[in-house]
Amino acid sequence: MTEYDLSRGRRLRRGYSFDEVSVVPSRRTRDAADVDLGWQIDAYRFAAPIMAAPVDSVMSPSSAATVADLGLLAVLGIEGLWCRYEDADPHLTEIAALPDSEATARMQQIYSRPIDPDLVAQRIADLRRPGRVVAAAVSPARAAELGPVAVAAGVDLLVIRGTTVSAEHVASTGEPIDLKRFIGDLETPVIVGGCANYQAALHLMRTGAAGVLVGFGGGAAHRSANVLGIRVPMATAVAEVAEARRDYMDESGGRYVHVLADGSMGRSGHMVRALACGADAVVVGSALARGTDAPGRGYHWGPEAVHPTLPRGERVHLGTVGTLEQIISGPSHVADGTMNLTGAIRKGMATAGYTDLKEFQRVQVLLED
Repeated sequence: MTEYDLSRGRRLRRGYSFDEVSVVPSRRTRDAADVDLGWQIDAYRFAAPIMAAPVDSVMSPSSAATVADLGLLAVLGIEGLWCRYEDADPHLTEIAALPDSEATARMQQIYSRPIDPDLVAQRIADLRRPGRVVAAAVSPARAAELGPVAVAAGVDLLVIRGTTVSAEHVASTGEPIDLKRFIGDLETPVIVGGCANYQAALHLMRTGAAGVLVGFGGGAAHRSANVLGIRVPMATAVAEVAEARRDYMDESGGRYVHVLADGSMGRSGHMVRALACGADAVVVGSALARGTDAPGRGYHWGPEAVHPTLPRGERVHLGTVGTLEQIISGPSHVADGTMNLTGAIRKGMATAGYTDLKEFQRVQVLLED
């Protein structure tokens, strides 16, 4: 891999974003109707390789039910407003109406209300239906406290999602969560992340996780580059973590860990490229936040935007383009990659000559100068 000199004693590698890579069609094309988008993680199978981001602008109990019933992995964030307030709708309406200059400070106040474990259990119970997969997300800091509550309430999948999650967190104050022990003690499969390079991903895979999130989530509303100086181009990150998955399979005697691209998934073309770079599925936030029936009312934000002392994101206005069902499965009336996401992924794979997600990971990808 090419390296560059920053100075006499400092060398840098080049990373690439999804906007800098392209999928190359093979010698044959396929009929889009023959493409199988089915994705299975652990015992759970989904109609398409898409996980809805567990943020309040995207997932409410109502929208989670809608997305799950459309066959996707819908994940409710149990540190969000719906597990702090019996009725979060008035607060979501207020957030959508706030002036930009006041949004962050007021949102910090709204999110300062403590999480109610009884509401966590209630929301999960309300989502349970025959044939529906129920998933919940928690931050690493609250996983030991709230994870067991979600599991006891009957979640099928638990997601531990943070800006950066490591298998080994060193702290001089308090006892950090031991992910390997925590995951090993659960019968519920766990998806954990984010991470952005080979070594970090390999350590997370060794915890026993069923899936690993690649990236830092919240691309449209994330400001970690501005606040923390942290940003990793996603095409390179996904390819590195896919390489770690391959090596971990050899190390573990064949155990497969799913790779989920989490960040920079604003348009269907980015999703196709993520799968081509080695992802098994993608985590979609801003695209779903454009739904007329999404809880954000055309606005989008993540938990990093309401951190009480150091916000690393903000509320952004995206507008709306159609219902969640139209955004997910069409029909589309725009040509910008924001609607009919599953149709676009299916057509992209068919055009490149593939009918299966695992085979599509072998498609040729080129860099664009």
